Amino acid sequence: MEFIEILKVILLGIVEGITEWLPVSSTGHMILVEKYLPMKVSAEFFELFKVVIQLGAILAVVVLFWNKLFPWKKEKTETENGIVSRIVTEKSILTLWGKVLVACVPAAVIGLLLDDFLEAHLQTPLVISLTLILYGVAFIVVEKYNKNKTLPVQTTAEITYKQALIIGAFQVLSLIPGTSRSGATIIGALLVGIARPAGAEFTFFLAIPVMLGASALKVLKFFLESGNLLPSEIGYLLIGVAVAFIVSLIAIKFLMNFVKKHDFQIFGWYRIALGAIVIATLVIPPLVG
Repeated sequence: MEFIEILKVILLGIVEGITEWLPVSSTGHMILVEKYLPMKVSAEFFELFKVVIQLGAILAVVVLFWNKLFPWKKEKTETENGIVSRIVTEKSILTLWGKVLVACVPAAVIGLLLDDFLEAHLQTPLVISLTLILYGVAFIVVEKYNKNKTLPVQTTAEITYKQALIIGAFQVLSLIPGTSRSGATIIGALLVGIARPAGAEFTFFLAIPVMLGASALKVLKFFLESGNLLPSEIGYLLIGVAVAFIVSLIAIKFLMNFVKKHDFQIFGWYRIALGAIVIATLVIPPLVG
């Protein structure tokens, strides 16, 4: 592994760890970073890398929300014969997982049908910049509409199966690079009356099966079409996943604290500014040359 390539992997891991959870599009940012600071790897491997690196981000969610995600708990009760331990199932957590799985259905179906087309035609700086701007405007509009409103659903336990399915439908929009999976689902949550903390938390939980499935699909596709990984490529994946995990721990904690006091308009303005900058870089060079 070359030292400069390791630095690029670390940078991409940092970008993934921050942008996966903030509503600014992790895939879009990674494509843009690679566009202007390309790694010396095959296009097939980079497609694998930018998806598999998300496993580090998933692990961060599991670690931080373990008590809310794992439905089987050890319970100790005192009896005449002493303290007895038994495993109990928290039905509320199983119900939550049921809602998460329902929300996965729309993107899973559409993603399987259109994955190759989207990968071939839409992963460009122009598409990313336009979607960054479009959904940046959407965030600002939705937040202004909800200003000073108390949304009825304050916890993930209150989310209905119907609301989960609607959030899943919004997640389909994130198949277009630059949209942001978390951004699309949070907008969907706000529109159906779910408060920001609950919407953000549900988005984190929804990411687990979605990103695991996407990673498994990319790995299978890579080995079927491209063969084995090189030792250096394995190293890049391990470093990227580790960096994404550490940075994700920080980013998730930041976002959960942020949404308790602030809305998402600042992310909308960030998206618009970044999209405008990318468009400028695409337009200005030909004029200068």
